[in-house]
Amino acid sequence: MSITRWDPFGDLLPMQDDWNQFFNRLMGRAREGQSGTRMWSPALDIAERDDAYVVTAEIPGLRPEDIQVTLEDGALSISGERKQEKESGDERFHRVERSYGAFRRMITLPSQVRSDGVEASYDNGVLKVVVPKAEGATPKKITVRPGSTA
Repeated sequence: MSITRWDPFGDLLPMQDDWNQFFNRLMGRAREGQSGTRMWSPALDIAERDDAYVVTAEIPGLRPEDIQVTLEDGALSISGERKQEKESGDERFHRVERSYGAFRRMITLPSQVRSDGVEASYDNGVLKVVVPKAEGATPKKITVRPGSTA
């Protein structure tokens, strides 16, 4: 028998996600953008390697040329627009749950990144952006020698 520590807030996180989804649907699932188009926010993951930061975003239904990726002053910006399919004469939508319209995600990265080595790839609806760390930001292993101090 093992003892597990109880986290009183652990059960609240799924409830918070449910409420967020509820209010997003109640308020039209997205906010209006400056041009009058609906805005949405693709899900993304941010990971760190020894040599780079890796941002992965789910953006299905776009072509690579429809996605803009910029890095300026340590801020990575991913933006684009997913167009909504139009109803044809012989079909009508009964439910629309997919998000459409313009999107923009801004991620602030530490200042020690190299903007000249940023790489972005898009495959099967997943965008992957690799932002290399600057030389001074990568950890360096220091060998410990036996003997007295210098």
